[in-house]
Amino acid sequence: MLTVVLECQDQESELAQTLSVLVAGAVEGLVGDVVVLDHGSLDGTSRVADAAGCRFHSQWDIKDIVSSARGDWLLFVEPGARPQAGWIDEVAEYIALNKAPARFTASRGYRRPFFERIGRAAPLLELGLLMPKSQALAVARSGMRLAEFAKGRKPRKLASELIPSWVARSAR
Repeated sequence: MLTVVLECQDQESELAQTLSVLVAGAVEGLVGDVVVLDHGSLDGTSRVADAAGCRFHSQWDIKDIVSSARGDWLLFVEPGARPQAGWIDEVAEYIALNKAPARFTASRGYRRPFFERIGRAAPLLELGLLMPKSQALAVARSGMRLAEFAKGRKPRKLASELIPSWVARSAR
């Protein structure tokens, strides 16, 4: 089973977009729970999380969050990111056969412009991070942000594509 963890601030619509895609994973039995870590949102982020049945935290210690995750694997993803068709079966197969972290492949239809791709590194969680809970517990430190879980890692690449969160932000 998989626990999805999102960190957000004033990202109500982006959170709703991501959660709508995760519903299929919950129906299939892959997604066991979703945790939303909030940094003082003033919009309806908490209402969206509550309506979707997520665990919502406005104050937390990341070690406690990881420890309380129901799944044996964690998926850290940015609000607004949306895994594409086929992600459920691929992630289920991957976690059944592997122990190494992985990330999604960038969607071919939503790539950053060429000069942005070569000019600077993409945000650490732009393509999500799928990681065993045991590995996340080993690196979790108080005050740590989700993106720090991806620092220094060379995760394997899943064939499933992910529309990155910047697409949702640019649609506003």
